[in-house]
Amino acid sequence: MIKKMIVPLLVLLLVLTRSNLVLAQVGINTTDPKTTLQVAGKPTTTSIADGIQGPALTLAELDAKIASYDADQDGAIVYVNDVSAGSTTAATINITTSGYYYYDALNDLWKGMMGGRKTYSVGDFAQGGIVFWVDETEQHGLVVAKEDQSIGIEWSLNGISNPLGALGDGIYAGEANTTIIIAAQELSIYDAMNSYAARLCNELQITEGGVTYGDWYLPSMEELNIMYSIRAIIEATATANGGTNFGVGRYWSSTERFINPKDIAARYKNFISGNSSWQYKGAEYFVRAVRAF
Repeated sequence: MIKKMIVPLLVLLLVLTRSNLVLAQVGINTTDPKTTLQVAGKPTTTSIADGIQGPALTLAELDAKIASYDADQDGAIVYVNDVSAGSTTAATINITTSGYYYYDALNDLWKGMMGGRKTYSVGDFAQGGIVFWVDETEQHGLVVAKEDQSIGIEWSLNGISNPLGALGDGIYAGEANTTIIIAAQELSIYDAMNSYAARLCNELQITEGGVTYGDWYLPSMEELNIMYSIRAIIEATATANGGTNFGVGRYWSSTERFINPKDIAARYKNFISGNSSWQYKGAEYFVRAVRAF
């Protein structure tokens, strides 16, 4: 009688043990999963598309059900495939582009995958303008305003020609040049009513997507050169977002020409011919501002 009972008990124990193993680790396309859930691809079967798809929603659809998310949904992942409507709740303020996002219940906030890392590409309409240069991380770079700030303005206050020390020429150099140009020119009450290229950019405020950007500056010569080299890309994005093409003429840079300590000219870029040269600061040329992000 005891032997008859032992056999069924051993069988039951084996079944339960096997069930626990199955429940502990699940495999798809594999009978030997190495993690809690392992999905194996079929690389040699060219007729099958491998991959894992999370639930896809538009930002508007996610906003509509935002009240359904609480502590029980901490870490939930969705793919947002359309952000054209824009965020309407504080919880989705980080969702500005299509991609995978996860729910952080502690902060009641949706965050981009990889810690919210967002990358940019040349030609993107973002950060208040058109991206025209990005660094190696693709998270930082330069944008140019979508339209000109002037079709004809002097480089310096009332065309003052004495050298100011704005000699920077490279990526980000225009920001320091702009600061130098403004600081080097004392304003009287009369002068405060007048503007010039660097000041025009410095005082610019542009609002895009509900965000106001106010840290614009007059680009350096190198920054102007980059803008000119990809002007077709910049213009396509600008006109698609309510902006304009570059003007037919010369654009001021913030870089002074330096031949000797008494040099009295600044450099410009001709957006017709592509030539770069210099001119006395009282000339009136086009201006288009840039900013770093």
